Amino acid sequence: RHGSRSTIVTSQLPIEHWHAAIGDATLADAILDRLVHNAHQLNLKGDSLRKKRANLTSSPRPE
Repeated sequence: RHGSRSTIVTSQLPIEHWHAAIGDATLADAILDRLVHNAHQLNLKGDSLRKKRANLTSSPRPE
């Protein structure tokens, strides 16, 4: 796919924590080298839209 197609990878785990999550430094380096090389990174901040929508659509609870 290199140079001919796009790949989108999403994660709630920041890249700096991937080594600990994968558990094998060599494997983590290999994965990150391939994903991060020539990549555009978007770091989103703020509240979850799912949480915001849940507040808008939930009916009031009876007291």
